[in-house]
Amino acid sequence: MEHISTDMLLFIMAAGFLASFIDSVVGGGGLISIPALLLTGLPSTVVLGTNKLASTMSSCTSTISFMRSGKINLRMVGWLFPLSLIGSAIGAYTVTKIPPEFLKPLVVVLLILVTIYTLFKKDWGNESTYRGATKKIVFFAIMTALIIGFYDGFFGPGTGSFLLFAFLLMGFDFVGAAGNSKVLNFASNIAGLAMFMALGAVNYEYGIPMGIAMVAGALLGSQVAIRKGASYVKPLFVSVTALLIGKQLWDMMH
Repeated sequence: MEHISTDMLLFIMAAGFLASFIDSVVGGGGLISIPALLLTGLPSTVVLGTNKLASTMSSCTSTISFMRSGKINLRMVGWLFPLSLIGSAIGAYTVTKIPPEFLKPLVVVLLILVTIYTLFKKDWGNESTYRGATKKIVFFAIMTALIIGFYDGFFGPGTGSFLLFAFLLMGFDFVGAAGNSKVLNFASNIAGLAMFMALGAVNYEYGIPMGIAMVAGALLGSQVAIRKGASYVKPLFVSVTALLIGKQLWDMMH
């Protein structure tokens, strides 16, 4: 086994902590963790698999943290969880047959629309207006779990933003939407991780230490979000979504 330097290990753990602090609330942690892992010299597929291992540990932690605080609608996400997992598994299989690059322009447009809508709805998400699962909300929730789960398995960037936005549309406040979205993100991460493990595309020497750091970041990040509420989550959501837009535009131009 190739020797792993202590400096590099400390670097990816620090990057993982910062990534999961953000990701535990609004997603987008891959903007930090994936470039950090690329600096290790690992092949790109192994980087994605290693990141998926660490981010699965992170999303599990933030899910538990939001759940313990009572910020998750357990009745709803309980039956959406397997749908998200199934959608992600289908997406992960599909990506082995069809390259996902054609999605990039559409993702940029959708992220821009999400950001604009959130900015112009001034008081949106400050308080929950969710009053129960109507037929319309049930149908929308099922489509959200399946489609965004598929998207996460197939392509991935912006999954946290799209999930959080979907729960806001259902009437949840920013913190409740963040908590519910982490559960579905955890489900889709499990399916993606299983695929990478089956392909042997996970480096555990980097992935486990980074995952441990991500667990710490997720614990702190989710607790800060729960305490500070929408006044913290909304600006973070807009900022990370804007960064995701910039990253996707940069990738398309290069």
